Amino acid sequence: MVIHAPYLLFIGDATDALSIKMAQSVAHWRPDLCVGELSVEGCTVSTGLSKLSIEEAAKQGAKSLVLGFANSGGILDKKWLPLIELAIKKGMHIVSGLHQKLTSYPELVHCAQQYNVELLDIRHPTTQFITGTGRKRTGKRLLTVGTDCSVGKMYTSLSIENAMLEQNLPVDFRATGQCGILVAGSGVAIDCVVADFISGAAESLSPDADDDHWDVIEGQGSLSHPAFAGVSLGLLHGSQPDALVICHALNRTHMRGLPNTAFPSIESTIALNLQAARLTNPNVLVTGISVNTSAVSVAEGRAICEQLSEQFLLPCVDPLRDGTKAIIDALVQL
Repeated sequence: MVIHAPYLLFIGDATDALSIKMAQSVAHWRPDLCVGELSVEGCTVSTGLSKLSIEEAAKQGAKSLVLGFANSGGILDKKWLPLIELAIKKGMHIVSGLHQKLTSYPELVHCAQQYNVELLDIRHPTTQFITGTGRKRTGKRLLTVGTDCSVGKMYTSLSIENAMLEQNLPVDFRATGQCGILVAGSGVAIDCVVADFISGAAESLSPDADDDHWDVIEGQGSLSHPAFAGVSLGLLHGSQPDALVICHALNRTHMRGLPNTAFPSIESTIALNLQAARLTNPNVLVTGISVNTSAVSVAEGRAICEQLSEQFLLPCVDPLRDGTKAIIDALVQL
């Protein structure tokens, strides 16, 4: 799935910063792909980009209107249909990461056909994938994995890509979720692939490459999460990683959304992921630990990272506070 840039990010009348995670992600990591944001009366949050109307954005060359918000149930409110139709008439493709498909609205389908633009439901892959093969591929691969969901796998992956680019290392970020797809401009929403084809989809996402080229693959879920371990396992096998970076968030007592579950240790997470990854790459190594330390002070967070680094003999950083150079320095030795 390929998205046409530049984007106009539509955040509607959002009042919760978390509800515009999609828009925030691309505005933070790829501001060069954006012309601005579009909001309406009642909106109290912002991506920090210039505020534009659809007409203004069209004049500045916007090629896609991105629905950069999320809501409970992932349903598209019908009140936005006239605005979306206006964007279509201005020649913009429409991009949505909601569960409900844009194509479920006949009026949008008709309008898109009339003006020769695409309706892109990036949460719903249209590619026909094959099952995984386990065939050894050329090039190198890093996969971020986590103790839980929402522990910073995408942020860590993008931070690693940026740090590698700064060192002029050949690298590509490979997106596996809707926010990452927006940032990368392409990718596969791996959690919406039929289970038998998850590993095959991951293989197609990171094909053969030059021997010194790194694909940094965005992880999803956690092998320890009862709801999402299946997706995590298929992605792990298909990614065929040479390197794993363990992602962790401080002060969690149970798996996200499941208060009656136990939270895994970093030690058990390393063991579990290495065992599973060896099915398609017996030589896989853990090359770093990424910790979201936002729950504590900067000084306390750095002390925790130092302690974990000593415990596991691995570089350990908070990618937001410290960057990921320490992980890259270890990675280039492989």
